[in-house]
Amino acid sequence: MPTLVILMIVGAAAFAYWNAARAATERAIEVGRNACRATGVQLLDQTVHANGLRLRRNEDGRLGFERSFRFEYSYDGQDRHVGRLILRGDELVYFSGPTQAENVISLN
Repeated sequence: MPTLVILMIVGAAAFAYWNAARAATERAIEVGRNACRATGVQLLDQTVHANGLRLRRNEDGRLGFERSFRFEYSYDGQDRHVGRLILRGDELVYFSGPTQAENVISLN
């Protein structure tokens, strides 16, 4: 009987982790897509790639996961640039990617 309870707890924890990771990935795709749309560049592959996971404290002092993602974008379809973003929970804490100034410079 105790083995079943432990197995259920482990299963619930694994599901919660998977669900949080999926939600963070969807949020990262949304952030990357919105940034590319706002600056008039093309989001390549229409997705982001998770490339890091760390335990960090939130503003309220609780431990949580900080996930980092990378994505690629292009100004003219010929070039590739790498953007990066970091989410702590579903909050965006760092973004490096297309900006309006780069878009204007690349057109000249």
